[in-house]
Amino acid sequence: MHGIGNDYIYFDCFDEPVKDPKKLAVKLSDRHFSIGGDGVILVERSKKADGKMRMFNADGSEGKMCGNGVRCVGKLLYDVRGIRKNTLTVETKAGVKTLKVVKKQKGKAVAFTVDMGKAVLRPEKIPALFGGDRVVDHPLLVDGTAYRVTCVSMGNPHCVVFGGDPYGLCLEKIGPSFERHPAFPERVNTEFVQVLGKNELKMRVWERGSGETWACGTGACAAAVAAVLNGYAEQNCDILVHLRGGDLLIRYTDEAVLMTGPAELAFVGTVDLR
Repeated sequence: MHGIGNDYIYFDCFDEPVKDPKKLAVKLSDRHFSIGGDGVILVERSKKADGKMRMFNADGSEGKMCGNGVRCVGKLLYDVRGIRKNTLTVETKAGVKTLKVVKKQKGKAVAFTVDMGKAVLRPEKIPALFGGDRVVDHPLLVDGTAYRVTCVSMGNPHCVVFGGDPYGLCLEKIGPSFERHPAFPERVNTEFVQVLGKNELKMRVWERGSGETWACGTGACAAAVAAVLNGYAEQNCDILVHLRGGDLLIRYTDEAVLMTGPAELAFVGTVDLR
């Protein structure tokens, strides 16, 4: 399944666990010699939600949260597991997320609004090695080039850089330098963002553990929060974020960040794990 091109291989683990998911993610994510994807997501039973999500990046590292992935987990719970509720809950390593089905087609859930929780801005909780209460429009030297960055956690760390058209950047070169910069002890996802107008952004993303992906839900949330903090967008309003794979609507409030977008099934199959 994928959310605007951010594709993962999903395993229904309600009745049977998957062994060694880190190794599995590396093996199956290869787009040339295997199924291909940005990683692997396991959907398990939960004692405190309708389902539990565990996500593993293409390099085998386990992430706490994936915004596009959690919408697809909601689709699996609704369409496949038959949990036919308009409001679903998903346990993640970044807490329990609440999903509302906002669009259906032929009895299938095709779009969700997700309560992503509060944006975390304190540097030590992101984590990011900066002083002060917030990192907003802060200078950062990366490979000899000076950038202005804003840092946000949406359950995983993000570094947002505003500038010109992100499609003019050589992301394969600068992305890894941001990801492994010493200012980010747990590595970081980096969003390169162009402001198109009030409450409208264009973005490319370099995800830790996966490289450039076509979309990142938590990254779009972080970009919207950063845009508000820098005066480029308005709080409590819908912010349209254009990503390589499609669009997301983000709303940043004092209590939560709300993300609305699609969840799509690509194909169903079997794989020999021996």
